[in-house]
Amino acid sequence: MADIRLEGVGHSYDGGRTWALKPLTWTWRDGRAYALLGPSGCGKTTLLNIISGLLSPTVGRIWFGEREVTSVPTAGRNIAQVFQFPVLYEEMSVYDNLAFPLRNRRYPKAEVDQRVRTVSRLLGLDDQLGRRSRRLDPGRQQIVSLGRGLVRPEVAAVLLDEPLTVIDPALKWTLRSKLKEIHRDTGHTLVYVTHDQTEALTFADEVVVLKDGEIVQSGTPAELFLSPAHEFVGHFIGSPGMNVLPAETADGLVMVGEAVVGRAVGELPPGPVNVGVRPEFVRITAHDPPGLQARITGVDRMGAYHLVHAEAGGHELVAKVDADSAYSPGTTAFFHFADAAFLFRDEVRCGSIAPLEGRREA
Repeated sequence: MADIRLEGVGHSYDGGRTWALKPLTWTWRDGRAYALLGPSGCGKTTLLNIISGLLSPTVGRIWFGEREVTSVPTAGRNIAQVFQFPVLYEEMSVYDNLAFPLRNRRYPKAEVDQRVRTVSRLLGLDDQLGRRSRRLDPGRQQIVSLGRGLVRPEVAAVLLDEPLTVIDPALKWTLRSKLKEIHRDTGHTLVYVTHDQTEALTFADEVVVLKDGEIVQSGTPAELFLSPAHEFVGHFIGSPGMNVLPAETADGLVMVGEAVVGRAVGELPPGPVNVGVRPEFVRITAHDPPGLQARITGVDRMGAYHLVHAEAGGHELVAKVDADSAYSPGTTAFFHFADAAFLFRDEVRCGSIAPLEGRREA
């Protein structure tokens, strides 16, 4: 096993007129669990297929450790790939499907049996080993496909392309935990493609966020949530996502409309910016200017917390507050961005907001 390094790798399906994957340089570190997160059409599967060799990049080079594999076919890369839908030998038993990748590489019989039984136990397939794969429901078939990808101990990486799509939602949490357990056991490099932020944030050591064919940020789940470097990351990660409000900076102050919401931190010239603040870090008071005055339009009671929806200057704002709060639609309140509020220009973070001196906290 070794690092997987991409040097200026990009891909176009139309001769370079548009890029499904814009040229990028990136390293997947050996032994880590990655999630490749982004919406449909952002280039996730294209990138995964380039790594596996199913797709040749339009530009760039690929290295596995010190070995260049740009022109090496899939069979020569020692990669295991699990696709969105099950890929099995339907007439074989579950045991034989799991054993096939090992037998094909002439592993000793005892090692084959040990690996198959270890993976089947971790994935909850012990009682299914004797059944023919075609007799399983689609969810169980996909679990067997996962096992086929994970059973080989020496692969350079295991690539997972939205592997839980056909899995019953009740099983997804359990399987993500099992994948992490297998990762700890095998030490494989795992690259897990998903458009589901929950899958990405609960599974990965590091999340790589793609938008329009390029990486906009990578980091731990906590880093992406608490310190988004791009507006898209703030919007895409979090439920609900980050509030984004148009603003102006002038004389060191940040203004949303006529309201001063804080002091600009960072070296940036005056001009238009967007303020980004997560609902978790919005504070509400009834009478405490300076702050952004907004009309409350609705309250979602979520059990452990409430989501207060408001409107200011034609823009929606959401605050996450305690469940014992008593805000009512139709009333007006002041919204404060006391903590973890950022400034964005051209979608990229360019500064942050600090409270004005002397401002009374909510």
